[in-house]
Amino acid sequence: MTDDLMNFEIPSHRSSIIKVIGVGGGGSNAVNYMYNLGIKDVNFVVCNTDAQALVNSPVPIKVQLGESLTEGRGAGNKPDRGRQAAIESIGDLTRVLGDNTKMVFITAGMGGGTGTGAAPVVAQTAKDMGILTVGIVTIPFKFEGKVRISQAIDGIAEMEKHVDSLLIINNEKLREMYGDLKLSNAFSRADNVLATAAKGIAEIITVHGYINVDFADVETVMKDSGVAIMGSGTGIGEFRAIDAIQAALESPLLNNNKIEGAGNILLNITSGKDEITMDEVGQITDYVQDVVGHSASIIWGTGNEESLDDEVTVTIIATGFAYSNMVEPTPAVPEKKVTRLEMDSEGNLSPVGDESPSFVDCEDEIEMDDLPPRVVQFSDVDKEREKKIELLYGKSEKEKRKTSDEDDIFAVDDDVEPLLIDKRSNDSSVSVDPEDLLDEKRIDEIENVPAYKRRNVRPQNQSSSVSVKDEPRVSRFSITDNGGKPKISPNNRYLHDNVD
Repeated sequence: MTDDLMNFEIPSHRSSIIKVIGVGGGGSNAVNYMYNLGIKDVNFVVCNTDAQALVNSPVPIKVQLGESLTEGRGAGNKPDRGRQAAIESIGDLTRVLGDNTKMVFITAGMGGGTGTGAAPVVAQTAKDMGILTVGIVTIPFKFEGKVRISQAIDGIAEMEKHVDSLLIINNEKLREMYGDLKLSNAFSRADNVLATAAKGIAEIITVHGYINVDFADVETVMKDSGVAIMGSGTGIGEFRAIDAIQAALESPLLNNNKIEGAGNILLNITSGKDEITMDEVGQITDYVQDVVGHSASIIWGTGNEESLDDEVTVTIIATGFAYSNMVEPTPAVPEKKVTRLEMDSEGNLSPVGDESPSFVDCEDEIEMDDLPPRVVQFSDVDKEREKKIELLYGKSEKEKRKTSDEDDIFAVDDDVEPLLIDKRSNDSSVSVDPEDLLDEKRIDEIENVPAYKRRNVRPQNQSSSVSVKDEPRVSRFSITDNGGKPKISPNNRYLHDNVD
């Protein structure tokens, strides 16, 4: 089995100046995806501590890392173990890279053991051999856990020290692009992004176009350029060129970074059966130049892919950014306060370790007798204000007159306590509007004089307790005109014996 895994000899007729190496589980899966997808004139290599994963890979060139250390059983999610495994296998890595290699892509899924620990060692080996080294790594999905994300950040920091250019793909951004995917589809999308990056850069060199871009052009963009960002977009229809480059610059893969200030730009423009025109290429390059600034160097190449039909795809790689501005840390999650509860014998719940709420007697805190007295001044009010004050006694006079089934509608009950009571008499901060209160004289009048007398209103029904001696008497006889002669009639049609 060991002999099969160590089969890293590259046939001379297949040797390419560009190699794509997948390190660890995530990196190997991405390279398997690229291998099946097909990138022209590129050699693929998978490196892993997991012997079973290597056996299942369709890639013909395989290197088992740390055969003695891990015994083919993986790194156990320990980056240091993955690093030691790669150091053990540096000789094998050197032989793979030493065959006519000018440029190498090292792809790894950061956060685990082998990819996080071994990828920087592979990169350092290639860089020491004078090979143009480009790292393409991923930050885990948020659901993979904080530990993996933290290990990924540390691994990326180490990786940056040993590559010419580092392209970072935040998998969580894929959720913004594609939403909630099935688990297998989510990782497949991540593999596709890595493949797009490697394919977009490599085929600028390997695919011959009318505007040819050679290895030296790409080296100018990628050599010692630091962290890079990538965007990809597709356009269709009349404005497909502008739509494609705008989509690429607004891609979530850019991690919310802008390309302004980039020193170098690499563009891969791919069209299908409906080949892109010169004007469309000019629209794309002019748009990028206006955005990035005229001091930036733009290198672009074209390709053809029949499956695109009338679409145009643009992949943009911008280099020359500081690492600290590229890696987007995991957003801070508000701290959750958890209160443990325990149930007593009666079934009541109470917090564990917390004191019961305490109650404070206000009289113990504030001496009510020590507060200064509050003086309220009264002033006269007009009739309109008097109507409002009368509401404090209950129903208004207008409402009382409408109630016909109460005999004592106009009677004033001296026992009724006015509602005009200052229940906050001890609160000196209460402001009193003089127009809302009555003077003492008016209050006495309201209490002692019935409302119908104060308003000169004749009551419709007189209670038996009220004297009627002063009322004028009305005769039950009436005088009518009978043929020009007066006639006394015993019935007054305006009077009725029945009381309504």
